[in-house]
Amino acid sequence: MTTAAIEVRGLHKSYDGRKVVDGVSFEVGEGEVFGILGPNGAGKTTTVECVEGLRTPDEGLVRVCGYDPAVRRAEVTRVLGVQLQESELQPKLTVREALDLYASFHERPADPHALAERLGLLPHLKVRFAKLSGGQKQRLFIALALIGDPRVVVLDELTTGLDPRARREVWSLVEAVRDSGVTVLLVTHFMEEAQRLCDRIAVLDRGRVAALDTPDGLIGRSGSAKEISFAAGTPVDPAELRALPGAVSVTTADGRTVVGGTDETVTAFVSLLARQGVTAHQLRVTDATLDDAYLDLTGNDHR
Repeated sequence: MTTAAIEVRGLHKSYDGRKVVDGVSFEVGEGEVFGILGPNGAGKTTTVECVEGLRTPDEGLVRVCGYDPAVRRAEVTRVLGVQLQESELQPKLTVREALDLYASFHERPADPHALAERLGLLPHLKVRFAKLSGGQKQRLFIALALIGDPRVVVLDELTTGLDPRARREVWSLVEAVRDSGVTVLLVTHFMEEAQRLCDRIAVLDRGRVAALDTPDGLIGRSGSAKEISFAAGTPVDPAELRALPGAVSVTTADGRTVVGGTDETVTAFVSLLARQGVTAHQLRVTDATLDDAYLDLTGNDHR
């Protein structure tokens, strides 16, 4: 990893005696897309608000490009762009007017016209905010987060409420932002989004970092890296399936059997069927997903 764009060390924050963030630590490298996942109440929002300078930690260190957000507010504003979880603009404001207005807040803003072109907003410059689609609004909010030409941008639940097509369009925009050299701190509850976009992910649970790794690294921690699902023409003894190398679970329902395990389990399973002359109908072998890893780590359903 290169120089840290964001550094959080031993972060603590309590409200009315209730500890919301309890010793959170992580670093985000320059040019990285770093994800923060966690169930409701895990401390995600408070952690990010401390990074943004919207809240002051009770204890711990927070730095954005070397600046303390609670002390060096002006400097942090110059290097940090933020797309909030819930954002609205005056309904009659056009895209052009919004870009020009936000550009006026910065000493050395990005070129609004070039930014609009980069984010696919040129055809909509004269369109009022109220008339934009959900995907177009998110494009505009990303543009407003980038208008100050920041080195770091926080994107908080940026695809909530979007249809699948618009969500994937926004993902492509985030990838373009990363490719331009901007560091991205992404807060999301969509596992597919995190798995596609993030270089590394911190999973928060009950105010602490439950795990910090790459998406593949987190998936590797899941209880089963592979899942074998099949319907057997001839019954297979569940005890033999449980005895397969690496097998961690065997369940049967509605005529289908599901075996959770590893690559070694898959190989041994195929050999077992061959030895017994059993034909497996509708055989599927699937990898564990970030959903599986998330649920194993937090014990909570995020949906």
